[in-house]
Amino acid sequence: MQQESWTATVVEHHRLREDVAVVRLIGDAVPFRAGQYVDVTVPQFPRLPRRLSPSLPPSRDGKLEFHVRSVPGGWVSGAIVAETAPGDVWTVSAPRGEMRVDEDGPAVVMVAGGTGLAPMRSLILDLTLVENPPPVYLFVGGRTARDLYASDLLWLLTQQLPWLTTVPVVESIGDDGAPDEWYDRIVEQVGPVNFHEDDLLEGTLADVVADHGPFTDHQVLVCGSPGMVAATRDRLVAGGTPAEALLSDPIH
Repeated sequence: MQQESWTATVVEHHRLREDVAVVRLIGDAVPFRAGQYVDVTVPQFPRLPRRLSPSLPPSRDGKLEFHVRSVPGGWVSGAIVAETAPGDVWTVSAPRGEMRVDEDGPAVVMVAGGTGLAPMRSLILDLTLVENPPPVYLFVGGRTARDLYASDLLWLLTQQLPWLTTVPVVESIGDDGAPDEWYDRIVEQVGPVNFHEDDLLEGTLADVVADHGPFTDHQVLVCGSPGMVAATRDRLVAGGTPAEALLSDPIH
């Protein structure tokens, strides 16, 4: 009988923002594909599965990493961000999802809103194993620069991978957002981790990405909130990007 669920133990929990944490686990080797998402149950709410996208490609030694944002009224996401601790045992099941990259196909456009970055990161790291990967253009967005929680990682990846171009997008360049003690701690420890203001493009992801289109000979992947995914798909298709070129998985 095919195994339907797997377990993994939390080994690290890093709070990056008031509402964002990175959780690393080690356990069973989960048979997902880079870009897919899984159902996760945590000890605080063992009967409420939460859909999360691994931010690392599949690992034979059972390493998993998730980027989690707490949402208003989200019991599970709030508990993961605020209460997760090393030693917690998670159950992982049901790998699925449509996003993938044809490594022999045309250039790739990735559009990531918030923690929709996680599956894109998994796909980018998976492409580092390919001898000649296609060019990748990653549009990553947030309301303010502080919402770009993985700025340091994206900067390093962009410097190391000649085929990767990162385009950071914020809705308001001049808005620093609400005070965030977790962000301030990181700045105190390692210095500013945001892109320079000159690197930022202003606007919604849907508008900025559409302004760079149409993408008539590209693989286009979109991940983020359901509203962001719908708006981006609509703008791109209206601008001439073929609907069949678009792959998307909303996150919650």
